[in-house]
Amino acid sequence: MTVTDNWQPAVGDDAASPFRRRLLDGLADSIGERGYRETTVADIVRHARTSKRTFYGEFSSKEECFVELLWSGNQEMIAKIRGAVDPEADWREQIRQAVHAWVADIEARPAVNLSWIRELPALGRDVREMQRRGMAGIIDMFVDVSTNPGFRRAGIAPITQQMAVLLFGGLRELSALTVEDGADVRDIVDTAVAGSIAILGAGRAD
Repeated sequence: MTVTDNWQPAVGDDAASPFRRRLLDGLADSIGERGYRETTVADIVRHARTSKRTFYGEFSSKEECFVELLWSGNQEMIAKIRGAVDPEADWREQIRQAVHAWVADIEARPAVNLSWIRELPALGRDVREMQRRGMAGIIDMFVDVSTNPGFRRAGIAPITQQMAVLLFGGLRELSALTVEDGADVRDIVDTAVAGSIAILGAGRAD
């Protein structure tokens, strides 16, 4: 498999392969240590404690491994945020729960999350489909959360797709700048919560 605009996420046996998972973790560790651009296949297999032969049995290139790492991380982030939000809670509390889960995910692998924002676009048109699908998953999640009972009880209309894109873009860039500056990503929580409340609360019926 190569990285093309026909990219599909790994499923079935490939996705479950322990060697594949080790290689993805090895790439994540190397990105944290050296950054994506400086990472080589040799670095990946060193962190994964396996061989180049094993690597090329699973992936055709560093780029393919990178794309799958970011896709799997994106799906994990969405699942964590959905799992952290209590749909029956007050809408403001749901926003705070979601922001805390977002921040915790970025804090766990800051370099990998930054690579999604800064490095992935450099791969060009070949990964645009995957990038758009990843963004769509997060945007759809924002819309879904805004339909929860806690929002409906407060008379808040579901957020539109366009407003969800605006919210996502702001949270993404705020997170990226904080990681790049070497600051504690937890410092963005209050700002992210306040901004999200302002955007989502704009749909409140008076």
